[in-house]
Amino acid sequence: MIRTLLQIAISILAITAANASPRVSLLTFFPGSEIYELEGHTALRVVDGRGDTAYNWGTFDFLAPGFVYRFVSGQTDYMVAAAPTDLFLSYYADSGRRVVEQELNLNEDQTARLIRLIDTNMRPENRVYRYNYVLDNCATRPLNLIERASGDSLTLEPYTGNGDTFREAMRHYHAAYPWYQFGIDMALGCGIDRQISNREKAFAPVDLMHIASTALVDDGSGNRVPLVRATHVMVNGRPGGASLPPTPWWLTPVFWAYVALGITIAVSWRNFIHHRLSRVMDTVLFGMAGIAGLVLTFLIFVSVHEATSPNWLYLWLNPMCLFIAAGVWIKKWSHAVYWLQIINFALVLTLGVLGAYGVQSLNAAFWPLMFSDIMRSMTYIYLYRCNAARPPL
Repeated sequence: MIRTLLQIAISILAITAANASPRVSLLTFFPGSEIYELEGHTALRVVDGRGDTAYNWGTFDFLAPGFVYRFVSGQTDYMVAAAPTDLFLSYYADSGRRVVEQELNLNEDQTARLIRLIDTNMRPENRVYRYNYVLDNCATRPLNLIERASGDSLTLEPYTGNGDTFREAMRHYHAAYPWYQFGIDMALGCGIDRQISNREKAFAPVDLMHIASTALVDDGSGNRVPLVRATHVMVNGRPGGASLPPTPWWLTPVFWAYVALGITIAVSWRNFIHHRLSRVMDTVLFGMAGIAGLVLTFLIFVSVHEATSPNWLYLWLNPMCLFIAAGVWIKKWSHAVYWLQIINFALVLTLGVLGAYGVQSLNAAFWPLMFSDIMRSMTYIYLYRCNAARPPL
């Protein structure tokens, strides 16, 4: 029923507009429940003599050869796609996601220039672009075209937004998905912790909508006018989007990180009392850190994702941990493991200092895990020195 009424309303608008001057609108789709929908989505709607069409820059081909490897390695090729507006909106109506239209207050020449730029983007040789999570995405592309169409006369008013860094904004939109943010905080380095400009805050579609609502543009005669002429709610979904409810506290990574810390404290205390090392504990803890280190090695040194390097977490999560995980079982390695534990202790402590001073913002769950790591290094060092004549097994 909702889809039918929506199609009828859009069809009436399209027929009415067919005899009027062309117009372009900024469409904002509020967040959805899927991982790739958490920041929302943006499109440009063009109503002219050719019809009523929505253009979006967030399309990718799952079936392309080597898609998974290319995506993980940073070769994220997205493309612009077009669809009738009614068909494009029907999906969002069915999923309960709010859709807001902001009709752009551009003069006739600016509107024509913007439509030409969109048409140029739609050419086969121009449709594909190298997607960047924060610098070149489905929201920044339309904004860039609007700026060019306005003759670079667009002025963006100060916007507080949802944070002063890319990571802070991500944490706002990922609040109900703590495990996803845990992965983001692990994979992306200190590059997303810098102070971002007002324009860079527009990387998130909903923030772009708010920024556009106060932006000013030259009307062609030297006067500054609002960029947005009128705002319409096209799909009256939930204002906050259709994301999932908050994750219960006992299922968050912070909770389980403190569980791990509690186990580490108990096991380490027992090791201190009995002067005997828990090799299983160290194999599990350092083995997981080493595996995470292999992932970071790929992201930092192989991937071309701009935001994955530098990543100071490599001081803690690196392949060296695998040697520790295996070395606690091999008597001949005990001296080497002793020195690796000293190095590991110093590296993780250094990361803690960098995190405390804000060089790289650390996920709240990292701190108890890092402390667990340090505690196990201290345990090995202590037992080795107390049992210098024989390895601590």
